[in-house]
Parts: sequence; structure tokens; C-alpha cells
Amino acid sequence: MSRSLGWYARRLSRMAPGEVVWRVGDRLRQARWAERQVHPGEAFPPVPGLLTPRVLVGTLPTHVRARVPSDAARRLVAAADRLLAGDWDLLGTPRSDVVDPDWFLDPVTRRRAPDAALAFRIDHRDETVTGNVKSVWELSRHHHLTVLAAAWWLTGDARYAEIVAAQLRSWWASNPFLSGIHWTSGIELGVRLTSWVWVRRLLDDWPGVTDLFEDNPQALAQLHWHQEHLAAFRSRGSSANNHAIAEAVGRLAAACAFPWFAESERWRREASRELERGLAANTFPSGVNRELATDYHRFVTELGLVALVEAEAAGHPLGEGTRTLLARSLDAAAAMLDGRGHPPRQGDGDEGRALVLDDPHADPWLVLLGCGAATLGACDWWPSASPGVMSTLLAEVAPTEAVVNRPAVAPQAFADAGLHILRTPKGEGPEIWCRCDGGPHGFLSIAAHGHADALSVEVRHDGVELLVDPGTYCYHGQPEWRSYFRSTRAHNTVEVDGENQVHEAGPFMWAGHANAVVDGRDVDAGGRQIWTAHHTSYSRLDAALRHAREVVLDGTGARITVTDTFTGSRVHRLRMFWHLGPEVTAELRGAGADLTWAGRDGRVLLAHLELPVALEWTAHRGETQPPLGWYSPRFGARVPATTIVGVGEWSGTIDLRTDLRMPSSATAASAAPTDRSVAVGHDSQ
Repeated sequence: MSRSLGWYARRLSRMAPGEVVWRVGDRLRQARWAERQVHPGEAFPPVPGLLTPRVLVGTLPTHVRARVPSDAARRLVAAADRLLAGDWDLLGTPRSDVVDPDWFLDPVTRRRAPDAALAFRIDHRDETVTGNVKSVWELSRHHHLTVLAAAWWLTGDARYAEIVAAQLRSWWASNPFLSGIHWTSGIELGVRLTSWVWVRRLLDDWPGVTDLFEDNPQALAQLHWHQEHLAAFRSRGSSANNHAIAEAVGRLAAACAFPWFAESERWRREASRELERGLAANTFPSGVNRELATDYHRFVTELGLVALVEAEAAGHPLGEGTRTLLARSLDAAAAMLDGRGHPPRQGDGDEGRALVLDDPHADPWLVLLGCGAATLGACDWWPSASPGVMSTLLAEVAPTEAVVNRPAVAPQAFADAGLHILRTPKGEGPEIWCRCDGGPHGFLSIAAHGHADALSVEVRHDGVELLVDPGTYCYHGQPEWRSYFRSTRAHNTVEVDGENQVHEAGPFMWAGHANAVVDGRDVDAGGRQIWTAHHTSYSRLDAALRHAREVVLDGTGARITVTDTFTGSRVHRLRMFWHLGPEVTAELRGAGADLTWAGRDGRVLLAHLELPVALEWTAHRGETQPPLGWYSPRFGARVPATTIVGVGEWSGTIDLRTDLRMPSSATAASAAPTDRSVAVGHDSQ
């Protein structure tokens, strides 16, 4: 047993009695299913309940190719050509073997995950067993195959289709039922099924497609096994987050597009019901995803749009309530973006995609909004999102009507999620954008993708990150880094007595929830936007301990003021953190710092950060023991960035005020260091 008994005890403590019962049932089912394992090299058994004739549902009309924007088509084909040349990366790691991959290789550690062991006996959380399992799984989501299939559909070049066929045959033969790492996680099966649906759809006119799918015993067996597995082992209870949505979408897409089995209609009904319930459970009424991890908001919304189209194409549309929910999620996504179209960085993010039919380098948020506009309609205030390959195809497979009664202006307050955006009006100088976090810790009892970030803020000036959320970086294999990036000290908030706001119980589990509460959001007579919130998560240390924060955006003065008030009944030590963006250079001068960065035109811009004089301030960059001063631009990558830390003690009540004064126009400025300054700038790496 690679995980400690303590981990199992903590995990059990986060489950309701009903969840414990069905998890025991899953274990019993696994024991029964073990005898059904098909080992590599063994003949696949006959597929039960196979129907004839087998016809794909939701084909693409021939005229659609002409509707794909030429630039989007060109970029997609260029991506496919890079792939054929071995120029491909996943989660920040090159995969030069992508044309003929080892499906079990972890390119990070160079370990090889189990390929023949019974899946139920593989601990995918143990890197000594699997390597970095996220890196192993990612290629087998088969997003690269949908890119190749789309390139064939656009060009008719047989090279793309032949590589797709060869890789699918390789994967199917190498991953028989219940053998190896790729049967250990339901979300992987769900996303993979969705990719297979679109590979088959895009290759519909390719001469070899029926030999690859309809008349291929291995393909039919894999389609049946995947759906049977997902129907039997579902993410429920404290695990019913984005995993449950992806599993249901994969089941629904496969059952709708491939109604080739006796169970297909039952699987479709069950998947549709579970998806609609799951989306409602995972989404606040405002449209914000309850995991409070912005990247998963995008992922789940994209999953929902794909499911919407598949159900419509099959003649079994999702309910109006689900359409409205997805429209709200799209509107929330559009409203969160800053003036340059960049999303918040709250909580975990691993760049998950429901489906990839555009250049993988295309901005996934703009792809999402393009798909949303094509299926459910866009609001006038949405940022511009040009049509792409995916948005064009979704709209053509199953045209749907736009959802009406949408917000007339972009919402800035998502009260149920505790998420508020303070921003200056368009056209009044460079945009100042500020995200304030006063919401729940995360979703369900384990809050798997939440961070210990209560009352944290992000601040951007004209799209440049000044005060940042450092991101996620990793999930598996590097526990110290996983803990750091989700810790309180990795966010623009305050740590008390050296502890997280909530105790970490595992890499995807918290021992409790931070209980942040938004007290108000107002605009005063001078037009200043004011947000106030508090939390008492440190009351476990002192029943009287309370942290309150007020954030004021003065757009006229290009200034953000943060006032933190702490109360307690005894002496406590606090550390206040201000994490600067990777483009920002800082010169720390006692209780103040000059911040410089390059504006859009390349000229140097200057801001001043006035810090509470009651604390002692130091600057940190790229430290590893312990980690501090890092920024993760994407999953699997980290770069040094400056973190300014203030340390002090208090008892009773203390008020601490931080002022960030920014340029009110894109004018050049300079900041010459003085003898008292500590300059912290860009690294050469």
C-alpha cells in the first residue's frame, strides 16, 4: 500500500455515510470484475449486444468546409504538420515520439507506467509506480488525433488519416480491458470517448473509416468497455466535480453518436440525466463553477457545449434549464476576462480540454466564447472571439437556438461565488482590473481544486499582471511544489502563525474549508469601488482571531488601496504576501517598492507599492528551500517572480494599509534605484 493509513483515514473522514457505502460497493464490484481483465496479447472477447446496421449519428454536411474561416483552417493544418514532424508538447513537456508514441511513458521522469497490471491494483498517485501520471494520461486523451483528423477533413491529405488509424489501432491493442494505467481514472475514459466520436465524424469520408470503427472488433470492444466501465464506476459524493461532468459527457457523446449496442439507449438516458444533474450541482446560479478554479470553469463549460450538440444531433436535446445554465456560464466567463482577454487565475488549472479541433496554441478562452456564440449566442458586451474550426463544426452538427434574456452589461459581482471584479470603465485610460476572492474554499467536502487563498486579490494594469495568483504548476510527483502553489503563502493574502488558512490533508484534499464572507460591494459618491470581506479560518488558533479586508479601487486616481484588519486575544505572528507578475521588476525601499514593466508600446511604466510600516519587508525570488517567489505561466512550467513579504506580530487589533498607485495613462516613467533600494528584476532564464 503506497499511500499511508493516515491518508485513507483523512479521506474517509471527508465522506458522508452514503458515499462510504457505495465506495464499498465499488470495491466489491472491482473484485468481481477482476476476472474479466483482458491481458495484452490476448484475443478480445466478442462484444455482447452488438447491433446492426451501425451508422454514425451527427455527420458533417459537405458544405461546411467552405464555412471554416481560412485562417483558422490554416493554423489547424500547420499544427498537424508540426505534429507529423515530431514537434509537439504536452503540459510543458516535449513529446517528440508523438507520431509513434509509447502510451505508457512519462516524459518527465522517463518512467514507464504499468501496462499489464490490473487497473484496480495500480496506485496512480504513487510516482514510483506510474511516473508523473498526469503526463502519462494526457496523450491518451487523444486530442492530438482530433487535430490530425480535422486536418484530413480540411485537406483530404491521407497522411493525417493514416497516422490516426495507426495510433488508434496501437492504443486499442495496447490497452485491453482493465489492463494498465489508462483504466484507472474515469475522467480519462470520458474525454477519450469524446475524442473518438469526433475522430470518427471527421474521417467519415475517408475510405478506411468503417474498417477502423464499425467493422473493427477491437474498436467495438473498446467503445463498449469504455461505456460499460463509466456506467459502473462513476465519480460521486465528494468526487462529483469536473470528473463527473467529463465522464457523463463522454458517455453521452458515445451513446448518441454510436448507438451500436443493446445498452446504448439506456446509457444515453442515464448519461443525460447525470450530466444535467451534475452541471446544476457544479454551478452557482450566477453561472460560476463551484470549484472556484477558473480553468475548470472553462473546462466544464466547454464539456457542456459539446454534450449539448451531441444530444441535439441525436434528437434528444438537453433541457431548457441546462441551456440557460450553460449560457450563464458563458456570460460569467466573458465577464471575468480582463481587457486583453485574459482570465483570472483562481484555484487549480491544468489546461483540460473537452475537445480540440483548433490549433492547440489558440487561446482556449476565445475558443470557448466562439463555440458559445455559435451554439447559444453571445451578448453584445462579450470580447471579440473570431469563429474557428470547432465553433463552425459544433454549429453545423446540430444548429441550436440562442438563449435570450441575457445580461445587458457585463456582470462584475458573482455574489454566490464570492467573486467580484473591480475594474475601470472602458475608454478611460489603461484598464485597472482587480479580482477579489471572498467565496467558499472550493466544492464538496474535499475542495480538491481549491487553494488556501481567502481574501486574496489579483491586480492588472492594461492586461499586465502586477499582483498575481502564482498558479498551479503541478499535481503529482512533486509534493512540496504542489503544497506551495496551493498554500496561503502563495497568494496575495495573509498567513498567521506560519499556518495555512486550512490544513492540507492531501494533494487534492483539505481538512476543512476557509469560511470567507463578503460583507459588501459598493460605489461611493466619488465613484470609488469598495469591496469588503472577512474570514475566521484561523479561529482554531484563537477563538477571537479574525481577518477583515477592504479593497478600494479609485479609478480616477489609478489607485488600489487594501486595508487589512486583524483582531485576536493574544500575540500572533503574521506574514503578508504580495506576489508580483513575471513582467514586473521591483525595487524595495524599506516599506515601499517601485514596480516597473514594459507597456504595450515598449516604454517603461512605473507603479509604487506603499507597504504597512508596522511590518518588516523583504523581497524573494526563485527560492526553493522552502519555495517562494515563483509563477507558473502554464501547467508543468514555473519561472522565478518577485514576492514581497511583510512580517510582524500583533495582539488585540491592528490595521495594515497597502497602497498601489499606478500610471493613469500609458506614459513612460523611470525609477532610478537609490542606495537604500533592493532591486529584484528579471532572470536570464
